[in-house]
Amino acid sequence: MSLPQVTRRLLPLGLVFLTTGIATAVVGPFVGLFLSTAVDATPIQVTFFLVVSSLSGVLMSWAIGRISDRRPMRRTLLIIAALAGCAGSGLTAVVRDYWVLLALTATATAIAGSLFPQSFAYARQVLQRDDPARAAMGISTLRTVFSVAWVGGPSLAAALLATGGFEFVFGAASITYLIAALVAIRWLPEVEAPAASHDGRQVSGKAPRVLFVILAGFVLLQTAMVLGVQALPLYLSAELGGSVGDAGLLLGLCAALEIPLMLGFGWLSTRVPLRLIIIGGTACAVVYHVLTVTASSVWMLAVAQLPNAVFIAATSGLGISYVQDMMPRFPGRATTMFTNTFPIGNILAAPLFGLAQQYGFRLAYLMNLILVALGLLLLVVARPRTAPEPSGPGAGIPEKVAEQAQ
Repeated sequence: MSLPQVTRRLLPLGLVFLTTGIATAVVGPFVGLFLSTAVDATPIQVTFFLVVSSLSGVLMSWAIGRISDRRPMRRTLLIIAALAGCAGSGLTAVVRDYWVLLALTATATAIAGSLFPQSFAYARQVLQRDDPARAAMGISTLRTVFSVAWVGGPSLAAALLATGGFEFVFGAASITYLIAALVAIRWLPEVEAPAASHDGRQVSGKAPRVLFVILAGFVLLQTAMVLGVQALPLYLSAELGGSVGDAGLLLGLCAALEIPLMLGFGWLSTRVPLRLIIIGGTACAVVYHVLTVTASSVWMLAVAQLPNAVFIAATSGLGISYVQDMMPRFPGRATTMFTNTFPIGNILAAPLFGLAQQYGFRLAYLMNLILVALGLLLLVVARPRTAPEPSGPGAGIPEKVAEQAQ
């Protein structure tokens, strides 16, 4: 398939990423506020809700990921996940009973959470089959679309909240999920089951053991990312004499830097092995947290956003392709394993944030420095037997070699 044909296939998928990103960016930052104010949930209920939301999302995405690689139904799963998000968000717009909302988040919202990894798995199949030389670049570009949605999503949510309350916020999320479902129905054809061999038999889905070491490294990195964002406004106000507005400016600066960096790293992945780019990006995380721990003013944190953006762009943009390369016949499982590192990191960050509240928010970044250093160590020592090659000319892993690596 020619490049224009591949582009035409990925354009509607990019729209799915954009609408899904808007849906999550509109809702995500305000879930705690929604539970506390509109539902009158207690702090314990809010904590329990957020933990159940993360765990149910991990389990549901894992189950759907295993199914998706063995049957030609990935398009169908995308549609189901988008419709589940539409229904879950639509009901949340009007329901105010805590236990009903908890049931929704453990079912419909958890199913909707699989839309993100399944979209990447769909893109991987299309690119690997039709344009393998640009697989990592295509994945990184689509990840950039998701980041673009997060640049404007929270501001849109704030405007909707001021205009019509949480009914407008969750109603808007429901509409965007519906658009994603309609795009998938109209423009995305079904793809084959990647786990089936040419004679129709199923191949083993056993992951290489080194992959679990790599995933542990990514969990540590995701934990540091989550804790860093949670602690930033409080660190600025309590330690550096800044304000919540300064935190917003720093986060916006980082997001703005991430977008061109993701595109640049996608292009670089056609010439340099993914492993080297990811390790280099993780080394920048160490630099960022050294600067943050030793910071004495807000402007020092502003300068530190450059290595932070390099870190996020390298690991978030190319980490998916890196893990997919180690399980080329199971893109659904591989993508889900990577994306599940974020909710797991979210859970692990909660008690660390409690420690920072108790002993000072500079401690949060000292703990993060330890986490990213350990994550870097794991990524360095975990060398796949068949190391993923750059997604350039001749870069694809031969099928027999890939199966041996599993």
